[in-house]
Amino acid sequence: MFHVFAALIGLYVIGRFVPPLPVGTLWKWLIAFVILLVSQYHLVNRLFLGGMASPEVPFPVLAFGGWLFGAFILLAGFLLIRDIVSLFLWTAHKTGLIPVSIIFGYRWMLGLGMASLLLSAVGVWQAVRIPDVRRIDITLEKLPAELDGLKLVQLTDLHASRLFQATWIRAVVNRTNALNPDLIVITGDLVDGSTIDRAPDVAPLADLKARLGVFAVTGNHEYYSNYINWMKAFRRLGLNILGNEHVLIADRDRALVLAGVTDRVAANFGLPEPDIGKALSGAPGDLPVILMAHQPKGSSTYASAGVDLQLSGHTHGGQVLGIHWITRMANDGYVSGLYRVGDMQLYVSNGTGLWNGFPVRLGKPSEITEIVLHTPARHHPEPDRQKP
Repeated sequence: MFHVFAALIGLYVIGRFVPPLPVGTLWKWLIAFVILLVSQYHLVNRLFLGGMASPEVPFPVLAFGGWLFGAFILLAGFLLIRDIVSLFLWTAHKTGLIPVSIIFGYRWMLGLGMASLLLSAVGVWQAVRIPDVRRIDITLEKLPAELDGLKLVQLTDLHASRLFQATWIRAVVNRTNALNPDLIVITGDLVDGSTIDRAPDVAPLADLKARLGVFAVTGNHEYYSNYINWMKAFRRLGLNILGNEHVLIADRDRALVLAGVTDRVAANFGLPEPDIGKALSGAPGDLPVILMAHQPKGSSTYASAGVDLQLSGHTHGGQVLGIHWITRMANDGYVSGLYRVGDMQLYVSNGTGLWNGFPVRLGKPSEITEIVLHTPARHHPEPDRQKP
């Protein structure tokens, strides 16, 4: 169904973009064929390049394909906006205030095509660069005074693949360790591909260092990539996986609850779906609860269960300003940043990496998230900020 939908978008782009171009019929057919082929980028990956989730091709090939597919999506968006604007300008066309050629002429087509290619190139570069650190300060009502200033670093959506290889993962690990965190949490989608293909790429995760431990939960992509094998591999790397369970994080004679739930797609694979009741079973009721849940969906249920802070990813921040509105609608209205859900706070990270199927970021930068926890009496608010 996904490939059929992409083909329909391709036909729309062909119909609106190609006819006005000032080239011969043969060139128009060739351009139309290329557009249709690019629209089927994921089908080509699935049939010929090792899989839709993780094509096993060299980085330059993957980046080039992502650039073309990104330009295709941007061009489709530009054409749709242009057509909507044209409807409102139709009266002006009739009265002669705006010549039809300004809106429908080939110069517009060439301009939109060039803008799409250029913006997609910038977007790919933004996607694959080493993320900056984004610091946020969060006040938790139940946080003991002794734990004021506790520093967590959240990584999410690393998506280790041929696009995000060992050197990139190593740089992320080094930048994370340089923050000297008390606790590191990874909120899912660590990998794309098999344990055999990705073993060298995820190896640097073993060097993550935090004095109170490194914990993780699964995302939907772990289930697409052989969940059982990856759980064994993650534990060999020293990652503590929380699947509908919790641990007590003790420090300075005080403690907080760190819980984790499985991903919502687990049921599709006959595996345990998220169960907040099981995750918090036996947890002391007077301690602050931090929950790792890959997807922000279902946050109201977690808030009702007594969670104080939920940390999520999955959305990649929407990746492109404007497109993020669609992502927000698909995720209960949560796409990027800090939200209040009842008595709970929800932080949705833009993601450290992203899926290689659409490796474009425009206005929604990747991040390594430095979270500093405060008690109400000691918190002096600071604006969210990013630092390299």
